[in-house]
Amino acid sequence: MGTFRTSFTSRISLTKFLVAVLFGATLTATAASAETPTAADRQAPALTIYNGNFALVREYIPLELTSGVNTVSFTEVTSHLEPDSVILRDPSGQRSLQVLEQNYRADPVSQELLLSLYEGKTIDFLVQHADRSETIKGKIIRSGYVPSMVRYGQYQQPAYSQPIIEVDGVLRFGLPGQPLFPALTGDTILKPTLNWQLRTDKPGHFDAELAYITSGMSWEADYNLVAPEKGDTMDLVGWVTMTNTSGRSFENARIKLLAGDVNKIQEANSAPYNMAAKAALARDEMAPAVTEHTFDEFHMYTLQRPATLHDQETKQVEFVRAMNVASKRLYVYDGAAIDWNQYRYWAPEQMRTNRELGTQSNKKIWVMQEFVNSAKNSLGIPLPKGKLRFYRRDTDGHLEFTGESMIDHTPKDETVRVYTGNSFDLTGERKRTNFTIDTRGNWADESFEIRVRNHKSEPMTIIVAEHLYRGLNWRITDESHEHVKTEAQRMEYHVTVPPDGEQVVTYTVHYTW
Repeated sequence: MGTFRTSFTSRISLTKFLVAVLFGATLTATAASAETPTAADRQAPALTIYNGNFALVREYIPLELTSGVNTVSFTEVTSHLEPDSVILRDPSGQRSLQVLEQNYRADPVSQELLLSLYEGKTIDFLVQHADRSETIKGKIIRSGYVPSMVRYGQYQQPAYSQPIIEVDGVLRFGLPGQPLFPALTGDTILKPTLNWQLRTDKPGHFDAELAYITSGMSWEADYNLVAPEKGDTMDLVGWVTMTNTSGRSFENARIKLLAGDVNKIQEANSAPYNMAAKAALARDEMAPAVTEHTFDEFHMYTLQRPATLHDQETKQVEFVRAMNVASKRLYVYDGAAIDWNQYRYWAPEQMRTNRELGTQSNKKIWVMQEFVNSAKNSLGIPLPKGKLRFYRRDTDGHLEFTGESMIDHTPKDETVRVYTGNSFDLTGERKRTNFTIDTRGNWADESFEIRVRNHKSEPMTIIVAEHLYRGLNWRITDESHEHVKTEAQRMEYHVTVPPDGEQVVTYTVHYTW
């Protein structure tokens, strides 16, 4: 690859990932190994879509360059292209391709734009009446059009004010009718366009590789988990949902989806067959629609079939299906209703001595669903962040929606635990029964009583979660049940509540500082 120069300065911390996806190695300013694009590469664009509402576009465009300076225009780009991310090169490395100048325009012709280009001129307006139409002359005093701006992927809608048109010597706000323009002006474009001034040391025809980052494209994962009427063994189906609002359609694109937190600077999407054909079809149908592999510090998901992604389209592709995933339902009572926002500026000393802290009670018992993302549990693949929807079959066999939650990027062999709602038949009550503090001796004692009630017809195990929020140095001096320390300032009691019964948990904690 020859020397590459451009008049734009990159502001994107994504550069090393862009280069790795494009070239498979670090890009230098002088040379790279020769690459020969295949016929499939030349015909179809390639997309790498990221979680953060942007994508990397790569495609090959035919160029016929002569000696000297060449003017080249390319119109098949998005409306949200980031100009300073553009890379144009000869992938074969046989010529030096020098970009002397690059211009990007994203203001395709519209009625409002043409009005601005004809400001000060007189044009015809078509006026419709109830029984007839007529054409009148009007001079455009003010078009009311303000150009839109696309900068670093941030699109600002054009601002409009009322146009002013002079008709028969009288000024009027608004258009008198439909404007009839004589012709397009030489300064109009029909699509977003890249214009280059190029120079090469080897004229002739070749396929140049174009790559750029664009906003207006995103993807996310969605998971549907179906449980039977009884029990918590679930079937899981995962979809990738791609959304394209970039202003351009991509025909038969080769699509990759990158999962992970990539840092990117942001400014303030039949006829009968013979046996061989049947076997080929069966293999094709059973092949996974999406494959996964590790890339850098992230995970890449590749669609195995080319897909057409139209502008303003949302497309879904199944990427994981697992049957009989072992899961368990947990009931958690976190009874301290503390609004931590009101304490965010408090010093630790103020928190320790505040007698009102932790006296408010939450009566809701959370319903949590938990499963292990392991091969032993029919999964064991990295799960990109997304929404989990839970369904359960009713006694009539119909599926009913029972809750949803979000998961973050989850590696294999990690445990997924999500909140799906509050229990109707389980309730809790928490109250403080004693509080003693000695500020001179630097200690405090605090006692609580927690009641959990079960209105179901079967015994239920409830996890009572307690937060030791007054300090890191604490010791349980008295308790009705044995606690389990789960974090530095958190402990749990696991209690079984009989049908239509109640369990009472009491404890006293001693703090020192």
